[in-house]
Amino acid sequence: MTTHTEPAPRVVIADDQELVRTGFRLILTARGIDVVGEAGDGAEAVAAVRRLRPDVVLMDIRMPAVDGLEAARRILAQAPDCRVIMLTTFDLDHYVYAALAAGASGFLLKDVTPAHLAAAVRLVDTGDALLAPSITRRLVERFAPSAGSSLAPPAVHRDLAALTPREREVLTLMGRGLSNTELAQKLTLSEATVKTHVARIFAKLTLRDRAQAVVLAYETGLVSPGESADTANPCR
Repeated sequence: MTTHTEPAPRVVIADDQELVRTGFRLILTARGIDVVGEAGDGAEAVAAVRRLRPDVVLMDIRMPAVDGLEAARRILAQAPDCRVIMLTTFDLDHYVYAALAAGASGFLLKDVTPAHLAAAVRLVDTGDALLAPSITRRLVERFAPSAGSSLAPPAVHRDLAALTPREREVLTLMGRGLSNTELAQKLTLSEATVKTHVARIFAKLTLRDRAQAVVLAYETGLVSPGESADTANPCR
C-alpha cells in the first residue's frame, strides 16, 4: 500500500443520495482521506464549506433546491482555494462544461473505482486539474459557445494582451490538448521552463488550473473546434 506523507485532504461530500455519500465516505476514509462533512443539496454544501473550510468538495451536479453548478459557483467565489470535483452519471454533460468554466477542477462519473476516487481527490488537492487536457478539449469542443452552445459564456473576461508571445503560444497549445511533456517536445524547451510559462499564464489570467486554461483558449478564439496541435499558427 502506498504511504502518503503529505497531510490528508479534508473533504466535504455533497449528494442528495445518502447511499452515495456513505459509500464515498467509506472509500475515502479507508484510504486515509478525512471526510469532514456531508451535504444533501447545494445550499447545505455552501454552508458546510463556509463552516468547515475543506480542501476538496465532491459535488453532485443534480440536487434539489440549489443544484451543484450554482453551489460550485458560490463556493469558489467565497473560498477560492477550495477545489471542486463535479459528480455526474454522464461523461459529457453540458453542466460539466459550465462547471469547468466556473472554476471546478474536473469531474468524475459516479461509477468511479475506489482507487480512482481517492487518487482524484489527492490530485486536485495538489492544485492540478483532474481532467486530462484531451478530455477537457473534447468537452469544450462540444459545449463551448463558439461551438454553438446555448450556454452563456462565463462573466469573467481576461486580457490576453498581458501574455508574452511565448506564453500565448503555450496557452494555445494547452488548449489543443498538449501536456507539459508534449509542450516541451514541440517547443524544444525543458519541462521546467514549460512549467514556469504555465504558472505565469495562470497568474496573469487568474486561472485555477489547466481545465480553465483549455476553456479560455476556446472562448477567446485562440483555438477553434477541430484544430489539432499541428494545425494553424499558435501566435496568430
